[in-house]
Amino acid sequence: MSVSRFVHLAVRSALACLALAVPASFGQVTTEAQFKAAYLVNFLKYVEWPVQRATLTICLFGRDSLGPSLASYEGRQIGGRELKIRKVSSPEQLADCHELFIPDTEEARFGAVLRWTDNQPILTVSDAEVFIRDGGAIALIRSEGRLQFDVNAEALGRAGLKPSSQMMRLARQVIGGPR
Repeated sequence: MSVSRFVHLAVRSALACLALAVPASFGQVTTEAQFKAAYLVNFLKYVEWPVQRATLTICLFGRDSLGPSLASYEGRQIGGRELKIRKVSSPEQLADCHELFIPDTEEARFGAVLRWTDNQPILTVSDAEVFIRDGGAIALIRSEGRLQFDVNAEALGRAGLKPSSQMMRLARQVIGGPR
């Protein structure tokens, strides 16, 4: 086996571990919404927040398309902390959010919602490719027939978040900083 083929297989295996670390008891990941939900949950494992809390909270903004897919993760332990999922619609509701998902259907409001998170330790994620160029931290994108993600390192830094080197290596592209 050639070195490049081996490296390609190793990267694919690592991506599968990141995206598909779904316990058998939660069923098989089959829809794009389920893949996105798995990514959201797994991002929590690869980012360090400046303050540790007893729970981890994924907040969903706008027209919710991932709530049903995330429901099976509610209450699950991640790094010894309980996972909570909830909807938000205003900046006052962000106080305990670790991760904020803003769907591509809310693209017109990206700027306003991202201002809500200014200088707060909140990982912002969207499924719109333009999201990281608009100042968001992670964009889930469909590329080469599979779901991948891009990272805005400057947005992570502004939020005071430290991504693992493994997550940065798995990103399809990193802007605003080293891979």
